[in-house]
Amino acid sequence: MRSHFAGRIGCFIVVVLVVIASVVGLLAWLIGSILGATNSPVVAVVLGLLAFLILARVATSPVGDLIEASGRVEAGDFSTRVPETGMREVRTLARAFNAMSARLEETEQHRRSALADVSHELRTPLTVIQGNLEAIIDGVYPADPAHLEPILAETRILERLIEDLRTLTLAEAGSLVLHREPTDLRVLLADVVASHRTQAEQAGISLTVAAGDTLPTLEIDPARIREVISNLLTNALRHTPRNGTVEMSAALAGDNVEVTVHDTGSGIPADQLERIFDRFYRSPDSPGSGLGLPIAKSLVEAHNGTMDARSPAGEGTTIQFTLPVQA
Repeated sequence: MRSHFAGRIGCFIVVVLVVIASVVGLLAWLIGSILGATNSPVVAVVLGLLAFLILARVATSPVGDLIEASGRVEAGDFSTRVPETGMREVRTLARAFNAMSARLEETEQHRRSALADVSHELRTPLTVIQGNLEAIIDGVYPADPAHLEPILAETRILERLIEDLRTLTLAEAGSLVLHREPTDLRVLLADVVASHRTQAEQAGISLTVAAGDTLPTLEIDPARIREVISNLLTNALRHTPRNGTVEMSAALAGDNVEVTVHDTGSGIPADQLERIFDRFYRSPDSPGSGLGLPIAKSLVEAHNGTMDARSPAGEGTTIQFTLPVQA
């Protein structure tokens, strides 16, 4: 692109000079005929300079726009855009610049939103801790287990929130270290389901798992995928009423293994479904922090997989993720 652009600039300059020379020569001849031949060289030089300045201004205007816009972006104005005009290469550069500015603007909006959400989530446990400690120091509450245990519980919430944020940030930045090892996904699914069996029985929910015998051994981080599956099962059990069903299945689909969690709960409204993977988003009846599903999706994507959700009206919710057979 660079050499091609240089060639086009060279041809453009030659064409411009030829046009300038032709126009200037013609005008100089006409004006010289009127004013006298002795003034023709002076007139030619003046007209040539004027024509060159005008054409140079027209040709370099898009580049000037880019330079000015770059300065505004450097100053923090990520809403800056430039007109996509000029030569083909300049238009390509302008499109790339506009795409870059758009991404920077979106990233900045996400950063501000995430900062506000984190501040909100941290404020609640900190308020509880501060209030209880001040009450104990002032003698309002005794420093007994009944009043110290809630403080300890809130510190654990803070610890979990901070760890979740760390995991999510590393995963989204592509810096999360995965400890991959050959893993039998059927065994992993059975173990996770077994750990949730008591919760399901107490809630009166049928919990089943089905995995095909042809599932290949996967090179994955079993601890991270266990975290993903556990999160999906916990959410499904939480939103499924008594006598409902939660089904987990895994099957080979081309170059991927598809893992599906389906529940017979009330489902997710369409206006909420598109936001369930957003940081800190949670439904009005959810007690969580709103980080579980974003973390699960980020962990799957760190394995080069995908995750999506479906919730047709009256048919519960289905969340499916894929894991590539080849790491």
